[in-house]
Amino acid sequence: MDVVSSAKTDLFRMRINPEIRRNLESVYAKNGLTLTDAVNVFFQQSLNAGGFPFSVTADNAELVKAKAFNRLMKELDEGVSDPVSYSEDEVYQMLGVTK
Repeated sequence: MDVVSSAKTDLFRMRINPEIRRNLESVYAKNGLTLTDAVNVFFQQSLNAGGFPFSVTADNAELVKAKAFNRLMKELDEGVSDPVSYSEDEVYQMLGVTK
């Protein structure tokens, strides 16, 4: 299936820094594309390549790991300060997993 030209009936939302979004929109507009068009091209190329359509370098991987770590630490801090606590059994049930 050609993702770029196929009917678009599903909605995909993501968070992005507003300044980065404006810069990306400007870059893609020079090529006659909207940001949505560019994302669809990326998705199609990912399908064609069976993964990332470009080399993911160690620098990129380290950046992703650092961002994930920072998010995890933020979530942990929020969890520690949350007055609600759950038993181990409740957590397993909430996550839908078994011991």
